[in-house]
Amino acid sequence: MPFPLSVEQKQTAFWVAVWVAFWLLLLALGPILTPFLAAAIIAYALNPGVDRLERLRLGRIGVPRALAVVVVVVLFLAAITTLGLIVVPVLQREIPLLQAQIPAFMAKANDTLGPRLREMGVHVPMDSAGIKELVSQQLASSGDEIWRSLLTWGRAGGSAVLGWLFIAMLVPVLLFYLLLDWHQVIARIADCVPRRYVGRTIAMAEEVDTLLAQYLRGQLLVMLVLAVYYSVSLMIAGFDVALPVGILTGLLVFIPYLGFGLGLVLALIAAVLQFTDWSGVIAVAVIYGAGQVIEGFFLTPRLVGERIGLNPLAVIFALLAFGQLFGFVGVLLALPASAVLMVAFKHLRRHYLSSSFYNA
Repeated sequence: MPFPLSVEQKQTAFWVAVWVAFWLLLLALGPILTPFLAAAIIAYALNPGVDRLERLRLGRIGVPRALAVVVVVVLFLAAITTLGLIVVPVLQREIPLLQAQIPAFMAKANDTLGPRLREMGVHVPMDSAGIKELVSQQLASSGDEIWRSLLTWGRAGGSAVLGWLFIAMLVPVLLFYLLLDWHQVIARIADCVPRRYVGRTIAMAEEVDTLLAQYLRGQLLVMLVLAVYYSVSLMIAGFDVALPVGILTGLLVFIPYLGFGLGLVLALIAAVLQFTDWSGVIAVAVIYGAGQVIEGFFLTPRLVGERIGLNPLAVIFALLAFGQLFGFVGVLLALPASAVLMVAFKHLRRHYLSSSFYNA
């Protein structure tokens, strides 16, 4: 015969079921929650600046929060625009030069690979005319399939581009309203916590907030150090675009693979265009290889990991584990999520060590 449930147990089971249904709904709505999640993360990082600006006094009048939010959001968008203005001139300068060098590259490839291809029975000259002839033959033999594939890819790519444009336009709007009502949103979330756990929950939230603030400071320091390292190293190697490429690589290092990959591609293009031999490519390989070692084994574990209480082994494990579970987004959020989990585990361990199960 099953034990009868008390009123409190029935209420607990009901609200647990409600929260489980709520989280399942969030998982189902995952694709449309991306701009809200991005805006919430940015708002969390920018809210201290808004609060500090709001506390300023203009004579006897304080700064309205709406005005403080507008100023901070405009400065944030200006910083993003500045990054774009750093990248675009470099691309505008290097892409035409790269196009001008393509015939010379094709001629060199023809001299190097042509004899070996003829030995293998492939009699296609590795120059522009030969490539055009090969492409024309392939298009003639399988034109319908290629066009269908291109049409499918174009539809998917167009939908993805429209989705990213929609997110890019929606995030600033969401960011403004989140920053405007940030404290009210936090208070409403705190009001949803059961009263018996509110003290413990607020203490854990304050501890997590302190750790995440330390993480942001450490990540900014890593970005600054790497921007200086790449700029100075490329400048010593004699690159004309050392400053913009180095700054871009360092500032985008908080996005795993993107900052390093984009900086590496730009540096390799500059090396091919500027140097007549392999010295430029070798210099780029040495500089960026050493930069990855410095970032992965020294800067991130020491400046970020130690600030949030994670040792270097834990930092490396967190990056690999979250990347395996959640892909690119997991790598991006690995360290702050690990800080949150570390606080929860510490409180859980303290509760376990004081429990009758452990001490009996």
